[in-house]
Amino acid sequence: MLLGILTIRIANSNPLYLFKMKLLLIEDEPAVVSVITRGLTEAGYEVTVAPDGATGLQLALDNRTFSLIILDVMLPALNGIEVCKAIRREEIATPILMLTALGTTENIVMGLDSGADDYLVKPFKLAELEARIRSLLRRKSNTTPVINSALLQIGNLTLDTDTKAATRAGNNIQLTATEYRLLEFLLKNPRRVLSRMELLEQVWGIDFNMNTKVVDVYINYLRKKINKNNQPELIQTVTGLGYMMKENNEDTA
Repeated sequence: MLLGILTIRIANSNPLYLFKMKLLLIEDEPAVVSVITRGLTEAGYEVTVAPDGATGLQLALDNRTFSLIILDVMLPALNGIEVCKAIRREEIATPILMLTALGTTENIVMGLDSGADDYLVKPFKLAELEARIRSLLRRKSNTTPVINSALLQIGNLTLDTDTKAATRAGNNIQLTATEYRLLEFLLKNPRRVLSRMELLEQVWGIDFNMNTKVVDVYINYLRKKINKNNQPELIQTVTGLGYMMKENNEDTA
């Protein structure tokens, strides 16, 4: 009898874990809070709500057992961008899903640059929010494959995956967390055409058709940093298909 009860409880909870996962929702709109908390509670999550940015930041800093943070941008006391940056400064790696009405490419880039892992624009469907959460939690739980060497290199560009240091021709390159993940994925897949959707899925962990201009923006960020001092182009644009990491004088299959 006990086994039957246990099976039902697991089946009605998040399929990724046996126990309820704790989520922190930082949102000031009562109607949005009601919809999200009701839906996620029914899906098997335990939701803690903070009505403003300052309270949400304090909860995130004081209680590091949250599996994921859902963060609005336009908040009283402290906006979501500031909250996200403050959380990342404390080296808290909890996935952050930004949930906001600000949906331009510039807003999305700003949110991701501040340290967010995903960005969902209001109005949204609860089913998509739940799917985004599952995607981020899968990404968090996946074990990073072991590679033979910590050094990734093409031409005179080197990335040390242990120290997270990037250099070109002996000069250090300062990268944001997102720029680092993008460069790492490009270097792990040299001489292969990578579509914008593949880059979104692999670098940002996004399984949905979010604005692919975000990829173009970050490619341009990387190019400016790794092509300093008139260094030759390494990130090649493949018209209509995506991008490829290779030296100009290399032939591709």
